[in-house]
Amino acid sequence: MAACRLCGATLTHTFVDLGMSPPCESYLASEQLDQGETFFPLHVRVCTECLLVQLPAYIAAEDIFSDYAYFSSYSDSWVAHAKRHVDNAVEQLVLGPESFVVEVASNDGYLLQHVVARGIKALGIEPAANIAAVANEKGIPTEVMFLGEEIGAKVASTYGRADLVVANNVFAHVPDIVDFAKGLRELVADDGYVTIEIPHLLRLIEGNEYDTIYHEHYSYLSLLTTQRVLATAGLSVVDVDELTTHGGSLRTWSTPRENASEPSASVRRVLADEAAAGLDTVEGHDGFAPQVADVRNDFVEFLIDQQRAGRQVVGYGAPGKGNTLLNHCGIREDLIEFVVDRSPHKHGMFLPGTHIPIHPVERLAEARPDYVVIMPWNLRTEIAEQLAYVRKWGGRLVVALPHLEIL
Repeated sequence: MAACRLCGATLTHTFVDLGMSPPCESYLASEQLDQGETFFPLHVRVCTECLLVQLPAYIAAEDIFSDYAYFSSYSDSWVAHAKRHVDNAVEQLVLGPESFVVEVASNDGYLLQHVVARGIKALGIEPAANIAAVANEKGIPTEVMFLGEEIGAKVASTYGRADLVVANNVFAHVPDIVDFAKGLRELVADDGYVTIEIPHLLRLIEGNEYDTIYHEHYSYLSLLTTQRVLATAGLSVVDVDELTTHGGSLRTWSTPRENASEPSASVRRVLADEAAAGLDTVEGHDGFAPQVADVRNDFVEFLIDQQRAGRQVVGYGAPGKGNTLLNHCGIREDLIEFVVDRSPHKHGMFLPGTHIPIHPVERLAEARPDYVVIMPWNLRTEIAEQLAYVRKWGGRLVVALPHLEIL
């Protein structure tokens, strides 16, 4: 049995088991379609000692993130979200030309571009060399590294410690989350702040958001367990923002323990909400698996009904989360003919496991499908506006999560 990555206890309690699936970002070229694919378990467990919900590291982080297919800047709403965070942090922390901001898992510079535009010294730490190259071309200094305690100390000795360290949607992506937290502590100044954005486990459960479970998400975090992880590195959570991104996220503000103030009312409120939902007990995590089965059944029945009626269904977007949904439901090209995506890096490729082809967005207007399933349902508002033209031929938009809905 696997051991808890936070406290070391043996993992015996199932949170949800989604069967077997290939790595969600392992898109295939046409010449790979007749080759074998490796599928790994998506069996998520909750630690009975510290309550960290986690997926064992079936795949090494280096195998997932060293060459990555996700470019953050292709989501306009995500870039705008990042700018708001920068604007808020600059005002709240009084950052200026003498300040220093580091982002871990900085991707293509989607956030740090707003820091650089203000004349503030910035550094990105990004493990995917192909994506770091894009950021460097934009003029955003980016080092190709996986953060840990040793790397954090090395970066701090070279560049100095940061007034603000940002880690957006990466905390759940590291198998050695304790070493990563210690890396954050090495990067931040003694009077600096670390902000971490994580999908909130409470919202995942409430919203049936099981497609956010995939092999590169090693941990599924509550505020309670986030506090426990950061405490191992000498960081204390002093404030938290509740966000709508990714179906409901948290942005924690932490600072070195020796300079930490008392936690804010927001921290106390979120912890109380988690306790009210039972997330301070092992038993409170039960009941999610039946919800997942209901979502799967409704989606598959809808697709089969459309196939029998001779209607064409396609997908919009090729995000990793969509691949969890499609593989868990056993969907293939006979039920969803193709998907389209804005990223040219995915055009001409095929989805892992399902082998559904990926085309440019322009293919929608050519095919004029009856239904378009929005795979990144967390961006449904933005995407529905972009796809308003689908109505011209009588097409309808669909989301499968948090429950089946025809828009």
